[in-house]
Amino acid sequence: MPGRYHVIEDLPRTIGIFPLSGVLLLPRGQLPLNVFEPRYLSLVDAAMSGDRIIGMIQPQDPEDQTLKPRLSSVGCVGRVTAYRETEDNRYLITLSGICRFRVETEVAVATPFRQVAADYAPFAGDLAEGDDETFPREQMLEALNAYLKRRELKADWRSVMNAPAETLVNALAMLCPFEPSEKQALLEAPSWGERVSTLLALLEMSGAANGPHSMN
Repeated sequence: MPGRYHVIEDLPRTIGIFPLSGVLLLPRGQLPLNVFEPRYLSLVDAAMSGDRIIGMIQPQDPEDQTLKPRLSSVGCVGRVTAYRETEDNRYLITLSGICRFRVETEVAVATPFRQVAADYAPFAGDLAEGDDETFPREQMLEALNAYLKRRELKADWRSVMNAPAETLVNALAMLCPFEPSEKQALLEAPSWGERVSTLLALLEMSGAANGPHSMN
């Protein structure tokens, strides 16, 4: 996929969306999805027959309380880069993140899945990779180590220490069990540096909040 999207004009203005609470996709992040609801099977079918683009976005309302929850204002589009059908009619796909978008308006459509008009202009910088040279790796590793210890979790430290800065930040932001509002804050961070700072703060605050339990 590198080189496929050079400018935001390469991306479709109208996109099908997959609203999912607590799930985060970031530019150049890899998001595996197990798709089984009929409306989202239809979304994947439509994507695979076209440009393979799907927009991930968090709903603002509990999904079990309304069929059409309000959407967050910002999401991220990804391209289906891995696809497999299962014998029980599920799709196992991987979305590779490309660029964030702001919802301009929801489009009235007959499809079972929702579609929005996407504005990528505020996030044109997403098409460039994060700056590895200014990444506070030692501080991030220290915060991550404390975070994992307090939760009795393990990590592949060789991979963590050798991962490019953006790969590491994306993986931690997407995989750590932060609250939906915290995930949204990571997504909406205006710059690469602010995303790194937000992630550091979340790791440190979350670790401190659970500190007393680690002493028992």
